[in-house]
Amino acid sequence: MRQGLPTGRLATLGAAAVVAVQLLVSGCSSGGSTVPSAVQSALTAQSSGAATGGALPRPAHVVVVVEENHSYGDIIGSADAPYLNSLAAAGASFTASYAVAHPSEPNYLALFSGWTQGVTDDSCPHSFPGPTLGSELPAAKLTFAGYSESMPSPGYAGCTAGDYARKHNPWANFPALPASVNRTWSAFPADAAGFASLPTLSFVVPNLQHDMHDGSVREGDDWLHAHLSAYAAWAQAHNSLLVVTWDEDDNSASNQIPTIVLGAGVRPGTYAEPLDHYRVLRTLLALYGLPPIGESANRAPVTDIWQH
Repeated sequence: MRQGLPTGRLATLGAAAVVAVQLLVSGCSSGGSTVPSAVQSALTAQSSGAATGGALPRPAHVVVVVEENHSYGDIIGSADAPYLNSLAAAGASFTASYAVAHPSEPNYLALFSGWTQGVTDDSCPHSFPGPTLGSELPAAKLTFAGYSESMPSPGYAGCTAGDYARKHNPWANFPALPASVNRTWSAFPADAAGFASLPTLSFVVPNLQHDMHDGSVREGDDWLHAHLSAYAAWAQAHNSLLVVTWDEDDNSASNQIPTIVLGAGVRPGTYAEPLDHYRVLRTLLALYGLPPIGESANRAPVTDIWQH
């Protein structure tokens, strides 16, 4: 795995600033529940910096996969994650990506709705008004759906069912969204013939065994290879993207997680600029010209990983 500064230009930070952030982060512990303060400051500086412009692509489809409870060092460079490392080598791999909270549920809410909704645990059920990715995309005549493995039926509102956990399914907590966006994994297309019919933006949530929560890193890597490799290959030739990120780390470091973006128009490389769930959300919205929601308004979209 390649290390160091990104292949592409940094969107808002010079090389010296990035190194300074990395040094500060290395001295921070997770402290319980938030992005390290040095990274938070750098993210805020990005949003107000002059160099936040840059053309963004408009993908036909984006699929976001959320894995569970592993740090950057658990995955990147690990022999137990050969497929994920192949994605990192072929796409944009962020070396300073951070979750925003502990435990799991607040991170899913942050990524989907722009803030944690005040949730500080993995409790269930909840009901929130929005806005969310699931409301903003249809308002712009685009489409959204979430696919949850082991969820027993479309629109299911229960908190648990076997290896399914609603705490990992944030769209289930927003009753203004139609039940039709809350889909089972079986509804996800299996081959190229169906990928073109995917919603504009989709989330994929493997079950507790396959998202590395209960199962091993290797089990999660094998599941991703078996079920998403066809889409990943298709995306690169069909103006589409695959994003793989984690909800949080394993409480062993500073909540640093892997985040990988692969697909059409992505410049491969390792990118050292700071990233968190809110910045990922801001970027997803910006790809379609949509305004930021919640805390994502205090983040700049990622602009430097795209080939122009």
